[in-house]
Amino acid sequence: MNAAPRDRQIGFLCLGVTAAGWALNWPLIKLLLQQWPPLFARGLAGVCASLILGLIAFGSRQSLKIPREAVPRLLFASFTNVFAWMGFGTIAMKFVTVGEGALIIYTMPIWAMLFALPFLHQRPTIRDVAALVLGVAGVALLLGANGYAFDGGKLIGIGLSLSCAILFALGNVLNRKPLPMPPLAVVAWQVGLGCLAMLILGILFERPNYAAISPSGIASFVYMTLVPMGVCYLTWFETLRRLPPVSASTGMLLVPVLAVIAAAAILDEPLGLREVAAMTLTLGGVTLALQKT
Repeated sequence: MNAAPRDRQIGFLCLGVTAAGWALNWPLIKLLLQQWPPLFARGLAGVCASLILGLIAFGSRQSLKIPREAVPRLLFASFTNVFAWMGFGTIAMKFVTVGEGALIIYTMPIWAMLFALPFLHQRPTIRDVAALVLGVAGVALLLGANGYAFDGGKLIGIGLSLSCAILFALGNVLNRKPLPMPPLAVVAWQVGLGCLAMLILGILFERPNYAAISPSGIASFVYMTLVPMGVCYLTWFETLRRLPPVSASTGMLLVPVLAVIAAAAILDEPLGLREVAAMTLTLGGVTLALQKT
């Protein structure tokens, strides 16, 4: 077998593992939040995962040293890519369904496209407008199930999910230049710094009951630590190494789709024509946005 087709096959296999691993994490987070508060749960899992990633990087002889000039960018990326992405997204799960949260959060490529207009001086095109319209229409369709009659909790969840997507997109646009560090070391430091801040805030303000976790909660916690923040980062790097960036990014649209299906199976969340139509519209807009990157 030629090297190129084999690389693509392995790349798509790694992409599938990454998407499935990250997707299943959404309903398991929802289960874990029934026992532990969000910042503490996600922060503790992330700190543990960062130590594991750091050990893997050290074992593969990747330098964990942070160049002095990279410190401000690393801290900013830790806020946008971890603290906002994981922290806000996890808190949002207390107020919205997995389908609502995942679909809003995965509009991030649309916001990145919009941020590129002022920061990268890119003029909007018909494709840009179509992507925005499709994305907003899909989210509006999903959230309009009850005639847009939102209580305070739902509004908080929507706001956090939207903030998560927007801040992550802003970080991607402003941090387009890679940090001068090995990729695994970058992830280990970002996850460690962002999740350590979550953990400290969780201990101080959420006052978790450490003994409240059940065996199913422990299983969810172990999964969240090892798979989405461990195995999936490794398979994602392998995906990026073997597939074109647009193919890899577009393939990640499987995550919200699989998350909604998993939430329907595990949490008995709704999955009907409205949800399917909303995903089709929103992810259609996201696909258009990704094709430009």
